[in-house]
Amino acid sequence: MNNIVEGTDFNFQTEVLQSDVPVLVDFWAPWCGPCRMVAPVVEEIANELNGKLKVVKVNTDENYGVASQYGIMSIPTFGIFKNGKMVDAVVGAVPKYHLMSKIEPYLETAN
Repeated sequence: MNNIVEGTDFNFQTEVLQSDVPVLVDFWAPWCGPCRMVAPVVEEIANELNGKLKVVKVNTDENYGVASQYGIMSIPTFGIFKNGKMVDAVVGAVPKYHLMSKIEPYLETAN
């Protein structure tokens, strides 16, 4: 089950900035070893928080417009977006608990 959306320069506005739920954006590239290492963690989070959080992966090699707009200088970088704004970011391949601790404050707790 794949709950991850491929983000591009063209769909970023719709998929991320106009999302009704918080979004975790994984800025990555295919040649990036740490990006590949953390990919299973990103997939776990996408599956566990499906419906509460949207996960979007943006390949920075193919979508440098979005990456440069948000000042992404190293990858992996995880941007947390809520209500159309980047509210937090995590740089580097970090353990799941660290990423979750950054995401949880932005999740809706009540409808």
